[in-house]
Amino acid sequence: MSTAATSITRAIEAWFQKHARDLPWRKRRTRWRSFVSEIMLQQTQVVRVEERFEDFMKLFPNPKSLAQASEEAVNAAWAGLGYYRRARNLQKAAKQIQERHGGRVPADHESLLALAGVGRYTAGAIASIACNRPAPIVDGNVHRVLARLHADPAPLDDKSAADRTWTRATILVEASGSPAVFNEGLMELGSQVCSKHTPDCSACPVRRWCEARKQDRVDVIPAARKRPEKTIEHHHAIGIIRRGKLAMQRRPDTGRWAGLWQMPTVESTRRLGGAELTRQLGLPVEDLAHVSSFDRVLTHRRIRFHVYRASLERGRRLPTGNRWIAPGEDLEGLAMGVAQSRTIQVMELD
Repeated sequence: MSTAATSITRAIEAWFQKHARDLPWRKRRTRWRSFVSEIMLQQTQVVRVEERFEDFMKLFPNPKSLAQASEEAVNAAWAGLGYYRRARNLQKAAKQIQERHGGRVPADHESLLALAGVGRYTAGAIASIACNRPAPIVDGNVHRVLARLHADPAPLDDKSAADRTWTRATILVEASGSPAVFNEGLMELGSQVCSKHTPDCSACPVRRWCEARKQDRVDVIPAARKRPEKTIEHHHAIGIIRRGKLAMQRRPDTGRWAGLWQMPTVESTRRLGGAELTRQLGLPVEDLAHVSSFDRVLTHRRIRFHVYRASLERGRRLPTGNRWIAPGEDLEGLAMGVAQSRTIQVMELD
């Protein structure tokens, strides 16, 4: 193991022990708490996870409690974190942990990889941070730090560059004094100091080894990823009100936002006119009126929500799969996505 690798890891470990953020999953470290936090942190900002983490852990303090919960209860507890497929995979993983590992999150990398929703990064994070195993991790923050250290300009979506970063991460974690402290420190360094747009080289504990800094190329390394153009979808959400109650429907059990609740909605690749919207809605409504529209930007698409108010024709009933909900407490018990919750807020119901 090279002297430089050892020196770099010790510098990052010392820096992290002094500058680590006070985050809830770090206050009391267990394998299960680490597992849940890593799944939550996939594609969700730290501040959002901070808000939801302890409440979720109170409901599901161990794999058994999550494995036995209803899907509706899990989705409701996940509300606000987005990407609900992660919640479904987390529950599947909890069941696998119960069945295969006696209710205890495994420590070895291969067993972790076999769990639902766990990829190479997440397995490495749990094995190293929760179990102190010398497993490498690579995400956008880690790639940025290591690319700058080696003045490697390629973006992470370049396969050869990703392979180089994984190799470098492996060398470093194997040279570390504590894989747990080093890996978490490496991620923290990329997030808080070696950031994408405003890196603070003066505060970096490994600046003396940074080739990009020596070459005055920190601002251009690594190169930006090529972002595909986002597709646009139009979701027409219809607020049907009768006697102070709002009509709600549950989405299918597969696909985006699976199993979550929403106002009756028609999805299309273009905005629909009133007559066509009423026909595709499949509900006997009248007095259809547009209230407002807003955009929701996801990873690969932009969804334009158009919110309407309407009435159910007199003497008609909601078909199977729909139900009446009183605004307020009844709505709070339904699992909904952020965008779907906003469509109801736009309705300005009392």
